[in-house]
Amino acid sequence: MARHRRSRRTGHGATHRSRWQLAAGPVGASAVAATLLTLTVDPAAPPAPYRSPAAGTSAVAQLSRH
Repeated sequence: MARHRRSRRTGHGATHRSRWQLAAGPVGASAVAATLLTLTVDPAAPPAPYRSPAAGTSAVAQLSRH
């Protein structure tokens, strides 16, 4: 039996590219908006008393002692 192949539609690549570009716009805009909000809004809670506000995070995971 012969295998049937789907016929290639013309313009499929252009449609796919335009959809991708159309979706990339709002994604980029929301990333910029989230960054600006993060920089301008103060946190709701103060830092924990056992941490200094300027302390960096550790790259080493701590073991759980349960």
